[in-house]
Amino acid sequence: MATAIAPAAQVSDAEWEARQQLAACYRVFDMLGWSEMIYNHITVKLPDQDGAFLINPFGLHFSEVKASNLVKIDIDGNKLDDSPYPVNRAGFVQHSLFHRHLPDAHCIMHSHTTAGMAVASLEGGLRPTNFYACNFIGQIAYHDFEGVTVRDEEGERLLAHLGDKRVMLLRNHGILAMGRTLPEAFVKHWALQRACEIQVATMSMGQPIEIAPEVVAVHQRDVHMAQVPGGPGAADFAAMVRLVDRVDRSWRD
Repeated sequence: MATAIAPAAQVSDAEWEARQQLAACYRVFDMLGWSEMIYNHITVKLPDQDGAFLINPFGLHFSEVKASNLVKIDIDGNKLDDSPYPVNRAGFVQHSLFHRHLPDAHCIMHSHTTAGMAVASLEGGLRPTNFYACNFIGQIAYHDFEGVTVRDEEGERLLAHLGDKRVMLLRNHGILAMGRTLPEAFVKHWALQRACEIQVATMSMGQPIEIAPEVVAVHQRDVHMAQVPGGPGAADFAAMVRLVDRVDRSWRD
């Protein structure tokens, strides 16, 4: 295991805070059942180091991620610290692309949840059949499956398909969500995951009732009216971290 980093001695306060927030997020993902063996990734920019990012150590389960064993990398995925762990190229190729070209992509999350992959593999993708799905209709991008994401040349198509959206279903593959903060990306991923879970459950029972476009428009207009303390996702994410802390606080190390 990686040696714990003493925040005051080896990293800035801003980096340590980012490390703890990201480590907590990996534990939240695991608690929610969103782990995928040692695969999938959540990345964040370091606020005080231009071109530096944090990513999970390849080979560890999400439940093993700590603030101290996250790997610091540059925009090309090269390690910037002495971590003994490698970085999974299949994970960072698409992350580096969006981090490089989208200034507002502070945090990027990619998962292979069962419901997310199922809806991403369905013709028509996400349909306006439930409350959470209405959040994303017209706001979600799609990218056709081209195999494991290790080729840089796929990047141009990924960017083109994303356009001005910040949530994407990678067809036959899974969920991609990004945000200006980690909590914002988290609440987008959570809501899209819920939308997919409910769609899978509904379609297993029969033909779902689709919500009319004019109602979807009203929903999207009104759903953001509530003022959330701390910004989008902040209160939601803090609540989940409190739940994680009741079980295991080792992510803080």
